[in-house]
Amino acid sequence: MTTRALAYELVDEVAWVTINRPEARNALNSKVRSALFEAFDAFNADRDAKVLVLTGAGDAAFCAGGDLKEMADTELTVPPADFVPHLGRNVKVDKPTIAAVNGVAYAGGFLLAQMCDLVVAAEHARFAVTEVKVGRGAPWAAPLPWLIPPRVALQILLTGEPIDAARAHQIGLVNEVVPAGELREATQRLAKRIAANAPLSVLAAKAMVYAAADRGWHDALDEADRIWEPVYLSEDAQEGPRAFREKRKPVWRGR
Repeated sequence: MTTRALAYELVDEVAWVTINRPEARNALNSKVRSALFEAFDAFNADRDAKVLVLTGAGDAAFCAGGDLKEMADTELTVPPADFVPHLGRNVKVDKPTIAAVNGVAYAGGFLLAQMCDLVVAAEHARFAVTEVKVGRGAPWAAPLPWLIPPRVALQILLTGEPIDAARAHQIGLVNEVVPAGELREATQRLAKRIAANAPLSVLAAKAMVYAAADRGWHDALDEADRIWEPVYLSEDAQEGPRAFREKRKPVWRGR
């Protein structure tokens, strides 16, 4: 699917979803928000797509956040639950997701990067929760102290000031920082390494990490047992050791 607002492209089992409003720093207007919902649905339904990469067009902005002009025109108060796609809250995506941050990721753009499982950033990328500067809210940032130290989260939220990619990597918000010209290649390489693994194991690994965030120590271990049991009982669980014994590449069937 490709629209004026967004492009969806499948490259070697990796679905690239690109917000296409570079003239507005890829801000989230109603057309972009609607297209993102459709893109995540398309990814869920696409059996050939193993990993999703979310990025923005151009090299200035991943996403600068909500379209403030549109908000002013509509006199937006409390955003509805489906205002913007939020993985894990109003959109369910079991397969892995990566944000390829190619510039500023502010406000709603920070939300989009935060909700992805992994983040690869260009060296010039910047991250900020700017809502305090415009009198808006950031309830979606509630998981942030789980991702980074609470006092760092507080500084980001209270000041509204950006941090650079190096600092974001230092605090664990970003997995990899690469030169801007290498961002797509580096992200594709990471995604392909994930896509090459046993699909049921990949899905279970992601599910376990988020389950652990929801539960205490012992409950998380019990939930992990439940998540991984179908993996142990799958055909792929036999195929992996068999392929190792036979010195060949495994043929994953996802069952």
